[in-house]
Amino acid sequence: MADDDYNDVDMGYEDEPVEPEIEEGAEEDAEANNNEDIADPMAGEGEEKEEQEPVERPRKTSKFMTKYERARILGTRALQISMNAPVMVELEGESDPLEIAMKELRERKIPFTIRRYLPDGSYEDWGVDELIVEDTWKRQVGGD
Repeated sequence: MADDDYNDVDMGYEDEPVEPEIEEGAEEDAEANNNEDIADPMAGEGEEKEEQEPVERPRKTSKFMTKYERARILGTRALQISMNAPVMVELEGESDPLEIAMKELRERKIPFTIRRYLPDGSYEDWGVDELIVEDTWKRQVGGD
């Protein structure tokens, strides 16, 4: 087949996606729903909604990081570092992303939050810097 034959065939590819067609009645409905004159019965008069900070409650879960949380944090952070994310610690010749992630964890510089779900459906958020991490990397690397 020659190249001319391919020019006549529509392969279904376009530079931009096709916009959906709007029905005639839908435009009128959209305009009717955009009325800002109608007051919201749930909103207070003259008050703006502000985000309330979560109330500090006594935590139910352990302050120790589990080996599963540690593995996920190190793996996720190592992937970020390998994709050229900024490193939060001073490098001393390390080039392996996992080693850099371990050093960041040791120095508590990883900016992650761990969400632990409880059986009742609620959850607790712990910062990585709040949790106690076992020194298992010393056994892996060969330190004392």
